[in-house]
Amino acid sequence: MSDREPTPTPLRLRIPQPARGKHPPDRVRYISAAGEMAKPALDEKVERIALMRKQLVRVLDEDGSAVGDWVPEMSVDEKKQGLRTMLLVRSYDARMLQAHRQGKISFYMRSLGEEAIACAQQAALRPGDMHFPTYRQPGLLISSEYPLVTMMNQVLSNAEDPLHGRQLPVMYSSKAHGFFSISGNLATQYIQAVGWAMASALRGGTEIASAWIGEGATAESDFHAALVFASTYQAPVILNIVNNHWAISTPEDFARGASATFADRGYGFSIPALRVDGNDYLAVYAASQWAAERARTNLGPTLIEWITLRVGAHSTSDDPSVYRPPEEAAQFPLGDPVDRLRQHLVHLGEWDDAQHEALQEEVDAQVDEAFAEASSHGSVKSGDVGSAKTMFDDVYAELPRHLREQRDRLEELP
Repeated sequence: MSDREPTPTPLRLRIPQPARGKHPPDRVRYISAAGEMAKPALDEKVERIALMRKQLVRVLDEDGSAVGDWVPEMSVDEKKQGLRTMLLVRSYDARMLQAHRQGKISFYMRSLGEEAIACAQQAALRPGDMHFPTYRQPGLLISSEYPLVTMMNQVLSNAEDPLHGRQLPVMYSSKAHGFFSISGNLATQYIQAVGWAMASALRGGTEIASAWIGEGATAESDFHAALVFASTYQAPVILNIVNNHWAISTPEDFARGASATFADRGYGFSIPALRVDGNDYLAVYAASQWAAERARTNLGPTLIEWITLRVGAHSTSDDPSVYRPPEEAAQFPLGDPVDRLRQHLVHLGEWDDAQHEALQEEVDAQVDEAFAEASSHGSVKSGDVGSAKTMFDDVYAELPRHLREQRDRLEELP
């Protein structure tokens, strides 16, 4: 090397700086004021609503008032039903977590702090639409009045488990309730949802699909493949990204890459993309309704990044105290979805502390009654499981000869 040649600059990588070191209120980017974001026409060009991928659709203000273009047409009774459903999901989660601590179940994952997203979207969609959820949307089932006892039987993996012990606890499935089987492999549900939506259009159906994914799993290739197909074929699908800020112990910064928001992913594929306050029940309902109407009128997919917070641990196998600040939930700037809808009803003069306490007691009693019935069927922990021969059921339309022989031999065993 000549003395005149400069010393080569060493190469280096940009390592994202985790937001865990930031003050919790600073974790959420681009917080817009309630009512600030205009509501675009359904057929608005993606370029004209590009700003919405960096701002935040909000309806409920600090006083509990509903303001702005996105205020949905909802009756007081519908809002009260939303509050009841969220409380029921939260009570269900708490009872299942208690069951795990009592050694009655093997594993559980809560949706604490994220209840509004699933409950409000289910309320905005129609029977026949199909959700392709992750493990943190039990509110989709509970909002559709799927029996709590059946859900608990699946978590207990007992003899009445509708899935015959083939799924991990919390990985429910119900075609009748528009809840596609949950996959433990991340991001697979995204391409399945787009494919289902395309099939609905090909057969001239009227049902739309709703795909669900956490912000961390958007780093998977299946997510990007789904966006290619959704964009190319203008599939009737809602593409939900639940940004709860944590992918197990990894903060959102790594999956987001150099993008400002996860909603940027949609804009890159010419898919209209919104960021929405996921702890605002009314905003979730309004945005879901808007996206669903776009899909139903053949205007194609909509991508929505829901901003929320995973309040508790990733699962019962996780200890969040080793990687996140203890004050994060208390200082989260978007608050708690249950408290905010409750405050809105109080602001309307339609709710008070006595009514709330009575409703809480009602849903707790409903959950306790359901758990008592489910527990009467035992659990995998107590050995009360279904017959091993159910492994041959629901696999083939017509069971092959060699499997029939294996099943027959199994039945002969003591």
